Amino acid sequence: MDEDDVTIREQNFHSQVREYTICFLLFAVLYIVSYFFITRYKRKADDHEDEDAIVNRISLYLCTFTLAVSGGAVLLLPFSIISNEILLTFPQNYYIQWLNGSLIHGLWNLVSLFSNLCLFVLMPFAYFFLESEGFAGSKKGIRARILETFVMLFLLALLILGIVWVASALIDNDAASMESLYDLWDFYLPYLYSCISLMGGLLLLLCTPVGLSRMFTVVGQLLVKPTILEDLDEQIYCIHLQEEALQRRLNGTAAHSQSSTVQLDRELHNVRGLKTKLERRKKASAWEKNLVYPFVMLILLTGTTISVLLVAFNILYLLVDETAMPKGSKERGIGSASLSTFGFVGAALEIILMFYLMVSSVVGFYSLRVFEELTPRKDDTTMTTIIGCCVSILVLSSALPVMSRTLGITRFDLLGDFGRFNWLGNFYIVLSYNMLFAVVTTLCLVRKFTSAVREELLKALGLDKLHLSNSTAGDPDSAKHSANGHQKAL
Repeated sequence: MDEDDVTIREQNFHSQVREYTICFLLFAVLYIVSYFFITRYKRKADDHEDEDAIVNRISLYLCTFTLAVSGGAVLLLPFSIISNEILLTFPQNYYIQWLNGSLIHGLWNLVSLFSNLCLFVLMPFAYFFLESEGFAGSKKGIRARILETFVMLFLLALLILGIVWVASALIDNDAASMESLYDLWDFYLPYLYSCISLMGGLLLLLCTPVGLSRMFTVVGQLLVKPTILEDLDEQIYCIHLQEEALQRRLNGTAAHSQSSTVQLDRELHNVRGLKTKLERRKKASAWEKNLVYPFVMLILLTGTTISVLLVAFNILYLLVDETAMPKGSKERGIGSASLSTFGFVGAALEIILMFYLMVSSVVGFYSLRVFEELTPRKDDTTMTTIIGCCVSILVLSSALPVMSRTLGITRFDLLGDFGRFNWLGNFYIVLSYNMLFAVVTTLCLVRKFTSAVREELLKALGLDKLHLSNSTAGDPDSAKHSANGHQKAL
């Protein structure tokens, strides 16, 4: 009996080592990808090694860690769904024995733990450490900045815990809730992360419909549009005249101020960029203009329509069936049954829709005027902006599994701490969330397509030029307005 116990313990030890090794390898890949992604946008600094360089490097590593955790949160549901379908297809295969319920649950728990760590410790530390200079009167250096950072973190923790304590005492005033107010680990952190997930879900509810409509514009800027009732030669000729006029004005600005020269340089740069786009449209092949662009737009429209239909069906399920409510699962029943009606094809469709919603939410996030300043720029993004971007992406990615399950995109139950959020059990919150998503997404798409059709009709009838000529009448800087009008037409 003792030998059997020893054998079981050895097997459990080896399985845990294997699981931690797999988790480490997956996270290492995400960390490397995140590092290259951040360094692509980070502002290039001098090679001089000083105190600020060390602080920036530490903040860079913390941001890379946070972005890697965000990638892990995005991949949680896709990896779990794929693992479930693979175990159903090959239940006795020797090469996939490492893929089991224990590994999946371990990944969910690790992502939840690291998300809390990054959100409440690492990112505040990176920001305060970047902005700290040491207390007045103390000796300057890394130690002084670390001391100031820890003091600021301690004060921030006291402030947040006080707010959560007051809010919890006001909401839940019974005896059991009052006793739980003194439990830090089992009450404060889960309750606080539940509030953060609710805020992330509301942010996704705001950003995703905007991003779904914005995706058509973003993809349209990357592809070549079909030429319908447009004379590209005439537009290129007009842009060429504007370029020559701006160049002559720029050459004769010896007596002008420096601000006028900078403004003319900016206008000339915009006109040349517009000319390059027109020339690219002219040189594009017929299949690229008439086949690729409509096909990609059809894919985007199909993905958006399927998402709205799934949400509409989920609303009906919520009204007639209680099992449609999002819930957490503590069982390790991975590979027992397929959660998709269409099997592997349905699971692949769910994964594609999840990635599509995540990309749309990021596009919608940076399209909002409130967050436009956080838009990263290649080789010209400060560390403070990178910290803000990493925190925003972490909040969005952590709420993505919850949103996907709440909207009915997938039936895979939430695992780990993701299924312990208090608001997931509220029927009215879940129903309102689904209805708002369906209504707002539909309104954004209707507004998007009606405005696009209206602009195309104005261009086809030539009324857009009439509007531009009226708007630029009496303006001495007509070249600027005309260039902006052609840019909008593109």
